[in-house]
Amino acid sequence: MGELSKLPNIGKILEGQLNEVGIETVEQLKQIGSRQTWLNIKKIDKSACFNRLCALEGAIQGIRWHSLSDEVKNELKEFYKVVK
Repeated sequence: MGELSKLPNIGKILEGQLNEVGIETVEQLKQIGSRQTWLNIKKIDKSACFNRLCALEGAIQGIRWHSLSDEVKNELKEFYKVVK
């Protein structure tokens, strides 16, 4: 496992998906952002869900996704509803 799996919420499978969509470093993940990264993963895995979107945002912030603020969760929920 690489550097991405050291982030909260990123396990072996999600790290593999990140690599598959061209994200191999923490810096790349932060630069692309959780929303675009999730959209890229959704193209290769139709089962990508809201929890995965939250997991990506939590990883970027360096926290477990359960600890995301209500404001961030609501913003992500709105995004998810629109693009789902």
